[in-house]
Amino acid sequence: MLDTAPKTDRKKLVEVRGLKMYFPITAGVFRSHIGDVKAVDNVSFDIFEGETLGLVGESGCGKSTCGRAVLRLYDPTAGSIRIDGAEIGQTGQSDLRHLRPTMQMVFQDPQASLNPRMTVAAIIGEPLEEHTKLSKAEKLDRIYELMDAVGLNRNFANRYPHEFSGGQRQRIGIARALALNPKFIVCDEPIAALDVSIQAQVVNLLEELQDRLGLTYLFISHDLSMVRHIADRVAVMYLGQIIELAPRDALYDKPLHPYTQALLSAVPEPDPNIEAGRRRIILTGDVPSPANPPKGCNFCTRCPKVFDLCKQVEPEFREVEHGRYVACHLYSDTDKTAGQAAANEAQEHPTRRTT
Repeated sequence: MLDTAPKTDRKKLVEVRGLKMYFPITAGVFRSHIGDVKAVDNVSFDIFEGETLGLVGESGCGKSTCGRAVLRLYDPTAGSIRIDGAEIGQTGQSDLRHLRPTMQMVFQDPQASLNPRMTVAAIIGEPLEEHTKLSKAEKLDRIYELMDAVGLNRNFANRYPHEFSGGQRQRIGIARALALNPKFIVCDEPIAALDVSIQAQVVNLLEELQDRLGLTYLFISHDLSMVRHIADRVAVMYLGQIIELAPRDALYDKPLHPYTQALLSAVPEPDPNIEAGRRRIILTGDVPSPANPPKGCNFCTRCPKVFDLCKQVEPEFREVEHGRYVACHLYSDTDKTAGQAAANEAQEHPTRRTT
C-alpha cells in the first residue's frame, strides 16, 4: 500500500487512499448517464498530527473538491478516508455526526460562508448549540474565549458579518471552526479573497493557533509563496491527480515533475537581480477537460519533456527519493532509458524563454 508520509514517530491523523470524486454527465430527456467529470481521480496521501500539508495547483484542478470530499461534504465515488483511525469514506451522513467535531473547515469566501442574518456570537456559537449541552452562560464564555483567540473584540459579538472587513470575517470563520476543539482543519484557500496586506496576518494566526492547540491542516491554495511559508510538505495537483508530493524545501529547491518545474518558474522573485536572470518555463496548449482526460499521463499534452510512452501508459505515483513521490515516466526504473533520452532532448531543445 502506498505510504506517502515521512518516516516519523508522529501518529497519522489523516489517511486517504485511492480517493475518487466523479460528477456524472447526463443528457437527453431521460437524463441518461453519458460520462463523468473526474474532478478527483485516484488521490492518496497522509497527514501527520501537528503537520500542515499544502495542496497546490492551478484553478480547476480539483483541490477544493478533494478537501471537501476528505471531510465528507461530498460523498466520494470511491476510496478510503481515515481520520483519527475512523473510516469515514463510505459512512452514512447520519453516522458522521458524532465525528464532525474532530474535523472542520475554513472556507474560501468569508462573506459567502457566514449567515448575514446571524450575529457573530450566533455564528460562532452555532456548533456549540448543535454538538454540546453547555448552559447559556458557558456558551457565551466559550464564544468570548474564541473571539479572543482569533483577535476579535468581544464588544463586536452582537454585530453582523457585513459590519466587518474581509480579514475580520475570515477570523470569524476560523473561530467557528475552532469552537468544538477539532484535531483536523481543511483550509480551503482561506486567504484568496483577502487583500495582500491582510493575508499574512491570517496565515500567521493559523500558525499561532496550530502551535498553541496542536492542530493539523490541509492548506489548499494556488499561492505558492504562501504555501512555502506555512506548509511542512507540499502536494502538487494537476487535472484531478497528485503528480508530486515532497517535503517543502526539497520541492521548492529541486522540483522533479515537469509540471511542478513550470509552476514554480512562474513564482516572482523579490530580488530584481535574480528575477532578471531567471528562465521561465512556458507551457503550450490548454488544460484538458476532466470529463475527457488524455490517454496515458494527464500532463502529456503540455509537457515539454513528453515521449511516446507518456501518451500510452499512465505513470505510477511512486517514491523516487526518500520521502519524495512523483508520477512521471522520467523517474521510472523500467523506463529509465527512454526517460533519460527525453530529458536530454528537452535540455538540448527547451521550450523556454527568458523573462
